[in-house]
Amino acid sequence: MCCSVGFTRSLGLALLPLALCCILANLLLLFPMGEISYLRDQRLSSYIWYFGGLGGGGLLMLVPVTTFISLGKCSCCWNEGLMMCGSVLAAVVGMVGSGYCFVLSGMTLLQGPQCFTVLGWTYPFSDDGGRYLLEPDSWSQCLQPVSIVEWNVSLLCILLCLAALEFLICLLQLGVGLVTAVCRPCCYKQEYSLHA
Repeated sequence: MCCSVGFTRSLGLALLPLALCCILANLLLLFPMGEISYLRDQRLSSYIWYFGGLGGGGLLMLVPVTTFISLGKCSCCWNEGLMMCGSVLAAVVGMVGSGYCFVLSGMTLLQGPQCFTVLGWTYPFSDDGGRYLLEPDSWSQCLQPVSIVEWNVSLLCILLCLAALEFLICLLQLGVGLVTAVCRPCCYKQEYSLHA
């Protein structure tokens, strides 16, 4: 059963770059084309201010990352069931964080960017239910920031994929942790009865 601790540690190491990429993608959303003026003038999509990638897929994901990685540093196996219970709670926190990131990224994608059009600063795609994603010819109505639709769509799709991967990894650890926490005491009883 000690191998499950090593497996959990490897899941933590896999989550770390995903969390860092979520943070980076969210930060890039705040600065379209590297410009700070749109952030200063609050010309970003409203859902970006909820920081799905920075908070949910990034910082909150550091809870399971540190928990999973620290499990691998324990050299004893006698309390593996207890450690796995902690990893189950951390996996739930990770699932909440990645779910938050996924939902907010999807909502931001459906809303579309806030941009300057011939009608002024508006959300030109907010009422079409995401159909603009399949109609790239309509993206040209956003005059400023330049290529904002491509910028947002690319980064939000990356966030959706990262959040989905994070969720699956945490779900996997939830299953492993529950099985280990439940089955480990049974194994001890069997080992005790064999030695008795």
